[in-house]
Order: sequence, then structure tokens, then C-alpha cells
Amino acid sequence: MNHDGYSDAFIQDILVRHRVFALVGASPNASRPSFFVIKYLLGNGYDVIPINPGHAGKTLLGQRVFGTLGDVGRPIDVVDIFRSSDAALPVTRDAIHIGAKVVWMQIGVRNDEAAGLAEDAGLKVVMNRCPKIEYGRLSGEIGWRGVNSRTLSSKRPLLGARGGQQRSLEGQPSQQREEPR
Repeated sequence: MNHDGYSDAFIQDILVRHRVFALVGASPNASRPSFFVIKYLLGNGYDVIPINPGHAGKTLLGQRVFGTLGDVGRPIDVVDIFRSSDAALPVTRDAIHIGAKVVWMQIGVRNDEAAGLAEDAGLKVVMNRCPKIEYGRLSGEIGWRGVNSRTLSSKRPLLGARGGQQRSLEGQPSQQREEPR
């Protein structure tokens, strides 16, 4: 697969069908991007498992922090990597070992060797993207904040369970167009 761009349908399928995220490199520091992503995903109904060996056994936003993916002991759909590109390969090996379905590498994280290994094992791979940003863009929520989502529609987006600016991807048709390259 070409990892320079992903179709909206590919990203939306992952975000709708896979609800359990393990966030490797989770930080309890409220000013770190990983903290924002955990908070956002939890607020949108995802089950998020923070992974950080330095904080194992503690809680982060009400979620127990684990030291490694292998310590979790329950199914994980998406392994979200908030580590360096070099660290992505061993984390990807762990993701394959635990039976994850998707390896997601955050903005600035790209490792083609890890992507190839994951795809050979049957996992989907996303690199250099953020699930928080993609969810907001595809649900229409990000447009409320004045950001260009590259999606123009007169159709009203679905509101989330809490209404207001809480948007949902559930029940929305997948976008069929490819993203510009």
C-alpha cells in the first residue's frame, strides 16, 4: 500500500470498526499531544489503554496505565504509536504478537519497514496521521473550529450522543474520493 496518502473511506473504516486503542507513549502531562488524543478518544466513546513503562500501574484520565502491550491481557484493535520512528518497529512487532488489527503511527512517525511487517501479518497501517484529527475532520467537527477539512457538503453531520459540537462517524457513508497527493 502507498502510505503517502489514504482514502477517507480507509481511515473512516478504521475509526468506525475498531473501538479499542492502545496508545504507546501515553503521557500524563496535560500539555503533551498524547494526553489530548487520549482525552479526545475517550470523549468520543473509544476505549483507550495508555501504555508507558514509566507510569505502569498508575491511572491516566481514569484509565489504568500498562508498561507494555503484552501486559494488557485483553483484545486491542488499534496500536497508536506516540514514539519515534525508530521505536515503531519493535512496537509493531508487539502489536502483531498481541493480535492487534491496526498499527497507527502518529504525525511525524513513519517507518516503512514496520509498515511492511504489519501488512505482511494482515494488519492495516496508517502512518503520519492522528486519529483525533482524522475523526474531527471526517465527522465535520473540526470545521466548527474554522479548520479546512477538505470536505464540502450540504448534508448535516450526525450529532454525537451529547449533541452540540460532539459529532459522530457512526452511520455516515464512507467518503469514496482519494485524498490529494
